Amino acid sequence: MSEASVHPTAVVESAAQLGEGAIVGPYAVIGPDVVIGKGVEVGAHAVIQGHTVVGDGSVISSFSSIGLPPQDLGYKGEPTRVEIGQRCQIREYVSIHRGTPKGGGLTRVGDDCMIMAYSHVAHDCRVGDHVIMANGATLAGHVEIQEYAVIGGLTAIHQFARIGRHGFIGGASAVSMDVIPFASAAGNRTKVTGVNVVGLRRRGFSEEAIKAIRHCHRLIFRSGLRLEQALESIEKDPIIHFPEVVSILEFIQTSQRGICR
Repeated sequence: MSEASVHPTAVVESAAQLGEGAIVGPYAVIGPDVVIGKGVEVGAHAVIQGHTVVGDGSVISSFSSIGLPPQDLGYKGEPTRVEIGQRCQIREYVSIHRGTPKGGGLTRVGDDCMIMAYSHVAHDCRVGDHVIMANGATLAGHVEIQEYAVIGGLTAIHQFARIGRHGFIGGASAVSMDVIPFASAAGNRTKVTGVNVVGLRRRGFSEEAIKAIRHCHRLIFRSGLRLEQALESIEKDPIIHFPEVVSILEFIQTSQRGICR
């Protein structure tokens, strides 16, 4: 692979690290504590600052802003971090802020994510692998988005909320509580509308597993049982032998904000 290519109008601090084959476009700004992986493309006017690592093969598009200080009044300039995984697509005008000491000091985006234009990932968020955030999606601080989740455009997610793996959140939603794995949800405030069957089939889940997930959802959301009663029923049901059902129960049991129903 060839050496990094830097446009003559770009500003790259001498201490920054650029991997082989990296491309830095016109008027981009790369700070001294930034590490850019192999084959990364940084678009025109993009800004990458702070202790930020961008994984191999990722694309940081024009006018995006990565690793700037968090929007937190308690932040005092501590050397917190941003990590972006491999093969991510960070599109135009996206902002991803570094962490805060009280939140663990790290904002992380996993591998193979697509963060579409004008989206925002706030301080101390954890975004799993293969996540898609459509245009204008907004994560408040400390949000967790688990792997393969899809967040619709213009959706806002409350601080400390979690979106379970393979979840699907419809556009223009307002999510104030946790959304369990494999669910489809939408609305302001968000309610679970069903199982993300289309996404699960695309990801290769068996029909037996999907059937077990749907039965689990019926007990939680449509049986009229209190949540505690629904969980007890699931634990006694044969579907408890499916790992997908176990992961739903574990997600609910570890929820701090409660779940959207």
